[in-house]
Amino acid sequence: MIRLDKVSKRYPGQDRAAVDRLSLDVRAGETVVLLGPSGCGKTTTLRLINRLIEPTEGRILLDGEDVTRVNPDRLRRRIGYVIQQVGLFPHMTVADNIGLIPRTLGWDKRRVRERVDHLLDLVGLDPAAFRRRYPKELSGGQQQRIGVARALAADPPVMLMDEPFGAIDPITRERLQSEFLGIQAKIRKTIVLVTHDVAEAVRLGDRIAVFTEGARIAQYDTPARILAAPADEFVASFLGDGTAIRGLRLAPVGTLALDPVVPVPPGQEPSASGSGPRAVRVDAEGRVLRWPGPDGARDLARVRADQTLYDALDAMLRARQDTVAVVDESDRPLGALTWASVLRSLPAPGGAS
Repeated sequence: MIRLDKVSKRYPGQDRAAVDRLSLDVRAGETVVLLGPSGCGKTTTLRLINRLIEPTEGRILLDGEDVTRVNPDRLRRRIGYVIQQVGLFPHMTVADNIGLIPRTLGWDKRRVRERVDHLLDLVGLDPAAFRRRYPKELSGGQQQRIGVARALAADPPVMLMDEPFGAIDPITRERLQSEFLGIQAKIRKTIVLVTHDVAEAVRLGDRIAVFTEGARIAQYDTPARILAAPADEFVASFLGDGTAIRGLRLAPVGTLALDPVVPVPPGQEPSASGSGPRAVRVDAEGRVLRWPGPDGARDLARVRADQTLYDALDAMLRARQDTVAVVDESDRPLGALTWASVLRSLPAPGGAS
């Protein structure tokens, strides 16, 4: 969907190029994260793609078309753009902000209104409660959601996101990242996202391009392979400590072999046998309640099958238990995950799996 072919950007009076002969391919429907230290050319690269900055040399192709040869305004209508500062127009309502590009494209009022309401639903905001509000009446997290909705308004094939969650408190950032993943799973846009946060890159990216100075690519690969086998000392030092913990975010619990459990409904007692599957108390609808026996008085640690090993370990630590119940979306038991089985699932030293 996006191809940068030996793209450079040089500013007058500067000895080094801000972007130096960068070649990069982004596949349709994937999220590519540009990761690296401040000043390495991440944001410049993003702005080159939608020609907010003109390249000094090289070609930029969008779905096969060389965008350096097309009208910049027409190009930007095909690309959604989300920035850290959001950039909502303060004198416009939420609905007017989201509907701005569709209106410039000549959409009729009904179509614009339907699109606004659909997008507010998509980003988790009630249209009836939010469409008439102004940006000053919104929290930072709500403004960021509106920024994402506005970028999606004309249904562009490509979205560019420049540290979209960087200026938000950690709790809201975690929630918005989860919502971003949920939205992307539904719409599968081609996304290029800039961040300097390794954990965010690992969580959100299908692939990560680690930049050094001048937007030179030190490594371009999946999060799992970058964490398991950094290409060189620069990548390893930039990732820092904790790569094993970050890697736990990449493994869904449902992909592991779970220990079997036996549901014990109300009015029944678990088998007295010490061998065989572990019993778990459930209610009349089959929803998990607790483990039988001495642990039953404590909260039972549980995770859904679509959550990650990171979530499972967090649940174990909070409950001070070495086992979590794995449940489906209706809270019915699918099996159990133990600390020992988590350890067995980890890649062997040196990156072999």
